[in-house]
Amino acid sequence: MNIKTIANIAGVSVATVSKIINNYSDISEETRQRVLKIMDENGYRPSSSAKTLATKKSNLVGVVFAGKLNVDFSHPFFVQVINTFKKQIGLLGYDLLFFSNEKFLDQGEDYLARSKYFQVDGCIIIAGDEVESSVYDLDASPIPCIGIDIELTGQGSCYIMSDNEKISPKVIEHFYMNGYRDIGFIGLQRASLVMQQREDAFKRSLKQFSLDTKPEWMVYSKDYAAEDGYQAAKEMLARGELPRAVFAATDLLAFGAMRAFKEAGLRIPEDIAIAGCDDIEACRYTDPPLTTVKQDTDKIGRLAAMILFDLMNKQMDNQCIKVEPELVVRQSCGVAVPGIEV
Repeated sequence: MNIKTIANIAGVSVATVSKIINNYSDISEETRQRVLKIMDENGYRPSSSAKTLATKKSNLVGVVFAGKLNVDFSHPFFVQVINTFKKQIGLLGYDLLFFSNEKFLDQGEDYLARSKYFQVDGCIIIAGDEVESSVYDLDASPIPCIGIDIELTGQGSCYIMSDNEKISPKVIEHFYMNGYRDIGFIGLQRASLVMQQREDAFKRSLKQFSLDTKPEWMVYSKDYAAEDGYQAAKEMLARGELPRAVFAATDLLAFGAMRAFKEAGLRIPEDIAIAGCDDIEACRYTDPPLTTVKQDTDKIGRLAAMILFDLMNKQMDNQCIKVEPELVVRQSCGVAVPGIEV
């Protein structure tokens, strides 16, 4: 049973059946009901491909976790973003199709070819490290794309990220106003665009307050995980003299660093203060609760869905949207000098 058979039974054209399947208004109600009754009696259910052929829309959005060392569902920040995106894009009538890159890494990943094969209407690209060149082929194609933490330049693309230039200054200012003058940093060895922006802003902020950047207080982890933050903090401890406060470029790195400092007998924040970035849920339950800079994952996810929807409907041009970060003060940062208050 197919669309042609239904048309023959009903005595109408294939085009008429296609219009009824896709809710066109230029079909009489009598014809519509007669065709629908025949479809029901014969157990015919129109496939998504039939609708796609008729409307040239699949109502599918491709999800690309880009990068050879890619982010995935273990990363709290991106999970929160994609959850919000899923809900909002669903309300707009779209389903998600997740692309895997594991099988194709050695063969040359081709997101554009698969996007065309599945006839997706648009893509959301979430950036990890060492992004594949095929991601930029997809960006340069006519397929609308929205990027998260990756700069896209295609005519049908936009990208969203927190304003990373403002994250480190918020932390450094808070440390400074509470009397901290010796401040360290935990970053990543292979700095992505986002990580590099945070580190550069950290150094500029120290200079703004006439504070020194000591090499022994700048350590770099191999990856984003808490275990990597733990190892980075162990390296800082091994170098000897410690800073009085540390800014970790992500919350997960901060979690690991807190464990390392505690194992060394240091009290937080009495002996060393620490702050992170992202404000993932677990920050509220560390001991002590972690001061951090909140990235508004709900706003980023919803904006991504609304902007991609407009891109797919040709109602928006290429641009970058930056979301304002917010400092969230908790107990991992105390007051270094008595009498000083924020």
